[in-house]
Amino acid sequence: MQQPSQNELQIFLDVATEAVMTAGVILQDLCGQLEKIEEKGRPGDLVTEADQKAEATVLEILRRRVPEHQILAEESGLLGIDDSGYLWAIDPLDGTTNYAHSYPVSAVSVGLLVEGVPQVGAIYNPFRNELFRGAKGLGATLNHRPIRVSKTTQLKSSLLVTGFAYDRCETKDTNYPEFCYLTHLTQGVRRAGSASLDLANVACGRLDGYWERGLSPWDITAGIIILEEAGGKITAYDESPLILESGRLLATNGHIHHSLSRALDEALPWLQNFYSNSVV
Repeated sequence: MQQPSQNELQIFLDVATEAVMTAGVILQDLCGQLEKIEEKGRPGDLVTEADQKAEATVLEILRRRVPEHQILAEESGLLGIDDSGYLWAIDPLDGTTNYAHSYPVSAVSVGLLVEGVPQVGAIYNPFRNELFRGAKGLGATLNHRPIRVSKTTQLKSSLLVTGFAYDRCETKDTNYPEFCYLTHLTQGVRRAGSASLDLANVACGRLDGYWERGLSPWDITAGIIILEEAGGKITAYDESPLILESGRLLATNGHIHHSLSRALDEALPWLQNFYSNSVV
């Protein structure tokens, strides 16, 4: 298929913006007023009426504005016929656990993949009234002002962020070793609980790097293009090209990318050695 023009990307960006802003109002209205909080299967994987109402609003806007496009929504799954090459990835409430506790770190994330490549994204945190936007070749903004990644060049001077997947109690494949190791190597590692906002905060220079496993396309599609347009770099852990479906992502300001990739590889042996030499 022919790639969308800059004018088309701008239109799609405006659609994504309308969707996240409208859903954000719903999240504001329902925060602290939830009547039912349920688990979707794994412990800690929550869904609320806010997720469902926000997603319904986003779906209505996309079906009205781009009815020929396919949609992948966290709560509703895959919708539409796959013949356009366009796929919208929606997380109506990224940070549901935070939201359920009235902890104000969550967002609506709407991104557009064109032939599997993120090209448009909008992320809105209604609790800080922060709107992050980006589209291929159009740059990245926070509340309509241009943003760029940080200039930090050394891992020891960096501030990082990560997250812990819902299956963390069921598998040995966690990022606990990396979290511990990088806490020793950097100025700190944060855990905010919203992948889209983690990427957005790297994009605007508040954080220098981010890694996580267990991610879904709706978690990261919007954030990927925003970060890339802000000058950041995104790959697999080993610096090979990112495979979206892998659920693993390494995202940085570019300057510390190689160092962080190498540290992720060193983490497990370091942790094993650390505990074997510790006196309990």
